[in-house]
Amino acid sequence: MGTTIVVTGGTGTLGSLVAERLRAAGHDVRSLSRHSPDHPVDLQDGAGLDAALAGAEVIVHCASNTRGAGKGDDVAAGHLIEAARRAGTVANLVYISIVGVDVVPLGYYQRKLGVERLLEASGLGLTILRTTQFHDLVAMVTDTAAKLPVALIPKGVPVQPIAVGEVADRLAQLAVPTPSGRVPDMGGPQIRSLPDLARVYLRATGRSRRILPVPLAGKTYAAFRRGGHLAPTHAVGHETFDHFAAHRGTTGAAGAGGAESKA
Repeated sequence: MGTTIVVTGGTGTLGSLVAERLRAAGHDVRSLSRHSPDHPVDLQDGAGLDAALAGAEVIVHCASNTRGAGKGDDVAAGHLIEAARRAGTVANLVYISIVGVDVVPLGYYQRKLGVERLLEASGLGLTILRTTQFHDLVAMVTDTAAKLPVALIPKGVPVQPIAVGEVADRLAQLAVPTPSGRVPDMGGPQIRSLPDLARVYLRATGRSRRILPVPLAGKTYAAFRRGGHLAPTHAVGHETFDHFAAHRGTTGAAGAGGAESKA
């Protein structure tokens, strides 16, 4: 008999894949979202959480306000922690974070780090996985830049993108009643410059744009240029960005950047 597992953000880019893999493994999976017909939950006020977590042994916390740069993620985590305590059955809360949240002073990263610290102080069984950016993020940045005749891309920024499906595989492996704490980071197979990957993506999706690498100012840009968001010793991903881009090109999915892509 499978484990009862709750997936927050269960209808999002990452969460839906995690839920799919867990169901295929025979687990009882509850996908939480505001519009879920079975488990409607609002993490911002906690509505519906007690019913959704009743009897749950594992929570995989994928929900994040990416469009709002993580605003409210701490509030959502607080409600999730309190509901997990009330449930009394949750043995492991698995959280997806980002490599470099403690190094790169980007607002979204700092909020993710804040959630990590809230969870660590909660007293609950905890597993934290940090990964590098998803392939989808590079695609989204390029799609946005390519709306202009000349695509302006940050200069000198290395990236190590990883396939969201591979991250989902790892989260599904970690979604067991025994917590693992902070597990090794997970990075994509290659480190390449953002302008280089933008060119790859535009070619694969049949668009002709001049790429203009532009320098930016500030501590965040400097931290990205130094590679604070990279995991060179944990390049465990397999799917290259070239393969991802080629697939996007053949499926005509240009511009379909995921809602949970990492910044």
